[in-house]
Amino acid sequence: MHTGALNHTGSKGWNSEGLQEYRLVIQTDAIVRQQVWLEQQDLIIKYGLKGPIRSGNQITVARFAVREGMEDTLMRWMQKICSNHRSFMVTLNNYSGFPPNTIYLRVQDQWPFQQLIRQLKPVEDYIRSSACPPPLMNLRPYLDISGLLPEAVYEKAITDYARRSFHSSFLANDLLLIRSSPYEPANKTINVFRFLPGTYELYQEVS
Repeated sequence: MHTGALNHTGSKGWNSEGLQEYRLVIQTDAIVRQQVWLEQQDLIIKYGLKGPIRSGNQITVARFAVREGMEDTLMRWMQKICSNHRSFMVTLNNYSGFPPNTIYLRVQDQWPFQQLIRQLKPVEDYIRSSACPPPLMNLRPYLDISGLLPEAVYEKAITDYARRSFHSSFLANDLLLIRSSPYEPANKTINVFRFLPGTYELYQEVS
């Protein structure tokens, strides 16, 4: 299993190899999206950035690339897995960065993500057995608020953000499958896989 924090160059040129690239993501709620948007506007104004920066509304769980025709089988596996996985709280707590260009919000409790990734093992095995590149599984999830910053801006901003605090939570109720392709103008949400209602925290207290 290829694990670790996924950076923005993790696709390894999959599209150029004739493969369809996919991401599995957890999407934040409207409140967190608004909070992150305000943080981004502050970053843009303070450092005079031009143009939009990343949306800051998705946490990547996994990234992989497969051949055309594998999508339906993958979705059946994911539906089965997610229908048996409970919703969980995601808490974002303070800032960190990936040199030389990305500032992100830390995920405080990574255990629910790690459990989900373990349950996705049949998906990984299917991809590997189909002679496709090994999936990249993110055991260190994060929510980026900016990517591809100029390096000089990053060096100044990360010092500033290291002194700031941020704390917010949202309930992860589903997992999104997103496809990117050189033949499509934008990333496309292929399916939304709902989790079981009730959080892991409540489940653990009862069990």
